[in-house]
Amino acid sequence: MCTDALLHGCLRDRLFRVETSLTGSALRFAVTDPRGERLPEPRIAEDSEQFGRGLLIVREVAARWAVEKLTVGKRVWAELDIPRETGGTDT
Repeated sequence: MCTDALLHGCLRDRLFRVETSLTGSALRFAVTDPRGERLPEPRIAEDSEQFGRGLLIVREVAARWAVEKLTVGKRVWAELDIPRETGGTDT
């Protein structure tokens, strides 16, 4: 997601932002950039292509992900579920 923001979402003198948060059940990370008109979409990359697989990986690994249009720019976020400990004891 950061590479996509750097390659496709940045404008001159405008940076992208990475945010992370952790709850009891999920790790959430989000990347915000100023190019709201360029929304990412997963695609099938050719074997010879160097890029084009990032969102496919996010889609496979993340429990949830989405793209949000902002007043200026967009935010792409994903959440990874954290397994809950059972709290059991070994016998």
